[in-house]
Amino acid sequence: MAVRIRLTRMGAKKKPFYRLVAADSEAPRDGRFLEILGYYDPMKEPAVVKIHEDKLQYWIEKGAKLSEAARALVKRENAIKSHSAAT
Repeated sequence: MAVRIRLTRMGAKKKPFYRLVAADSEAPRDGRFLEILGYYDPMKEPAVVKIHEDKLQYWIEKGAKLSEAARALVKRENAIKSHSAAT
């Protein structure tokens, strides 16, 4: 089972809210996931981002790959101790 760290969309129509989750790479975008790693709310000014760094580091150490959107969000928040582990 290949694990991806990616965003899953929540919230109402025209009011998106995203969760950062660890999920099986074959699961649908808004489908089943393994663990919630944080959230991102782009509708607030400024955008709110909360990442559980210990959980994120755990999944990266286990071999999980970040999606492009998740990588950009994590990089922006400086949530990974070693940048080379995220790529």
